Amino acid sequence: MNPQEQLCPNRACGASGKAGMIHIHSQKEKRYRCKSCGKTFSARTGNAYFRLKKEEAVFTVVVTLLAYGCPPQAIVEAYGLDRRTVRRWYHKAGQHSRGVHEATVWQRQWDLIHVQADEIKVRVQGGVMWMALAIMVSTRLWLGGTVDVKRSKVMIVDCLQQVARCALCRPLLLAVDGFNMYQTAIRKAFRSSHPIGKNGRMKNVFWDNIVLSQVVKARGNQRGNTEQVVTIGTRAQVKSLLTRSGGGQHINSSFIERFNGTVRQRLVCLVRRTRASARHQSTLNDGLFLMGCVYNFCTYHRSLAQALYLTPKRLHWVKKTPAMAAGLATHRWTVEDLLKFKVMEGAA
Repeated sequence: MNPQEQLCPNRACGASGKAGMIHIHSQKEKRYRCKSCGKTFSARTGNAYFRLKKEEAVFTVVVTLLAYGCPPQAIVEAYGLDRRTVRRWYHKAGQHSRGVHEATVWQRQWDLIHVQADEIKVRVQGGVMWMALAIMVSTRLWLGGTVDVKRSKVMIVDCLQQVARCALCRPLLLAVDGFNMYQTAIRKAFRSSHPIGKNGRMKNVFWDNIVLSQVVKARGNQRGNTEQVVTIGTRAQVKSLLTRSGGGQHINSSFIERFNGTVRQRLVCLVRRTRASARHQSTLNDGLFLMGCVYNFCTYHRSLAQALYLTPKRLHWVKKTPAMAAGLATHRWTVEDLLKFKVMEGAA
């Protein structure tokens, strides 16, 4: 136990967030005590292991299997766990992952340059749901996503607002499919309040440096043909931003399409013809953030590897995760590192 690495989780405490204010309260029970507010807290407070009755190693292995698409039925049979326990751990890890995502990705702002967004149609028990996703092309970082029962403008606005939370007000190319809701949703998500008039009344002003390109897919007899359209901005702006981000030579949505494949592969409830289909919207939400955090922090991305020449003839490839490429991490996290990341109360 190292009290120097601990912070008081009590936000009402005046010393909350300050190091050096914590000392060991109980070595046996692994509890700390804050010198300022006098409250005690567990060493697990804030991480996914909090109030866990099973061994940490078992929990870590089960969450890892769930994050990589292992069916819950197989985990139940392999480890002799109750199916309700596996389901509870799934939601617990997913909610913790959302807190990690909020404390890392949504607390930073980047010059995104190029973002791609798309929607996935999800078959669930008794109907369908929709999932909207967004990815930063230059670092392959997953920025956020949302789940809704309908493919509506509300879902698109919610997803784009998550992108706007971590975007600097600089030229940005947003590449999407032919869904017409994006043209109005983008104006609701990417805007800032500015005072106008003598009385200082606030007005929402749309960012004038946003470029929207759409890949319209043909239907019917023309299936397979696509048309690249620039809805907001000019083709010269699109070409410039594509070059800066390394997103290809032409308007495309290939990066988000590849990420969609990763989502369908790692979320067992999205696998086609599965017997583990989702029943509730919270299952998709928690699974999305669990998978997204494991993708961002724990998975090397092949296209992000950089060549390091040790000698003129000796080459070493430096592997990177999307979080490393974005400057959020200095090394590849393990799933245990992700689960042990402390999320302050009220952050999730």
